[in-house]
Amino acid sequence: MFDFFWNLGSFILALGILVAIHEYGHFWVARKMGVKVLRFSIGFGKPLIKWHDKYNTEYVIAAIPLGGYVKMLDERIDEVPQNQRHLSFNAKSVQARIAIVAAGPMANFLFAIFALAAMYMVGVQSVKPVVGSVTEGSRAEQAGIMPSQHIIKIGDDDITTWQDATFALMSSLGEESVEVTVRDKNLQARIKTLNLDGWKLDQQDVPPLSSLGIVPFRPQATLTIAAVTENSAAKQADLKVNDTILAVNGETISSWQQLVNLITQSANKSLQFSVKRQDSIKSITVTPQSRLDNSGIEQGFLGVAPVVQQWPEGYVETRQYGPLDSIVRGTKETWRLITLSFDMIGNLITGQVSVKNLSGPVGIAVGAGTSVSYGLVAFLSFLALISVNLGVFNLLPLPVLDGGHLMYYIIELFRKKPVSEKTQEFGFKVGALLLIFLTCFALFNDVSRL
Repeated sequence: MFDFFWNLGSFILALGILVAIHEYGHFWVARKMGVKVLRFSIGFGKPLIKWHDKYNTEYVIAAIPLGGYVKMLDERIDEVPQNQRHLSFNAKSVQARIAIVAAGPMANFLFAIFALAAMYMVGVQSVKPVVGSVTEGSRAEQAGIMPSQHIIKIGDDDITTWQDATFALMSSLGEESVEVTVRDKNLQARIKTLNLDGWKLDQQDVPPLSSLGIVPFRPQATLTIAAVTENSAAKQADLKVNDTILAVNGETISSWQQLVNLITQSANKSLQFSVKRQDSIKSITVTPQSRLDNSGIEQGFLGVAPVVQQWPEGYVETRQYGPLDSIVRGTKETWRLITLSFDMIGNLITGQVSVKNLSGPVGIAVGAGTSVSYGLVAFLSFLALISVNLGVFNLLPLPVLDGGHLMYYIIELFRKKPVSEKTQEFGFKVGALLLIFLTCFALFNDVSRL
């Protein structure tokens, strides 16, 4: 229950910030263009808080935190007095209307730049992209990529983190192959050709690296217990922190993964654990609880976490930059996120990325809650990513979105006359139906992941 309210609160905070930034972009440019703004609303539905400024603009924080809007004076919607017609949105030039509509997504992109810049000034901890293992028979194994190799370049992109590697591979979707430059233990650089022909992201919740057979290096988990979950099978059996698991049903346990595999296959089955507690060996009977995985398959669950070995020296580094360098890096990273987002939309259309990967409000809420719990740097990174996605999504040429309005105004710019009201109305209906369908599909994906 705590997780639910934590995620909900984080979701409202994150979405509130991003919606306010987006709508403020429209608001600020509208004012600069001489358009009278009637209402600035964060959220929909019943107003919870409202006030007015000296220009008689109403500011509203409403009950449903799933968006917002800026209501401007517009003769197409309301009757406008003769002496205020020059202040209406529809009376402005097409160039001014384009600027006002485009300002929302642009504000999201600017916010992403400064959020990432702030993140870089605080300091970003990153892990060197060293291969931990390679899946047998995978594309990575066929390319000759081996454990302990350090990935330093993919295509034309220099790689310093696993996030860099993931983004570079996702940008290569649709290509026949990509060159991966690795450095071995002898510091020798070698170029491997990774075959991407027919590669698709068509499995839900399978990361790009995993789908290619690359498993990042992680410090080994020991068999010593670091934490025990309340009300779990481990807690009920009286397993304790600092216990070391030696054997299960007489079978010696040599790795944490071996234990995980055994527990997963033993839902509601009684197991005899041999554990070392301080200087004595104890025999403890444990019955793993049952739960369903994402595919609806029953699995055993013990409820413990292991003590993990320390990272090798030099594998983890904190990158921190001054204000100017941070803004430059924030700009480059935002541009990369924008281009990657458009690439992913194209890949969704062509089928190279499965629509099962779409996430809706629930997915965003879980991501927000997780990032907030990890601290300021993770939350800033999450805000930047969602802000870019919000900006890109609003630029799609669906008539109910900013991109649809821009499409109509650009057509008007070239035709020298507006698109007919009948055509616009039909477009808005089609766009609304498509948007509802996408939202429902994303929500379905969210629920299927719970």
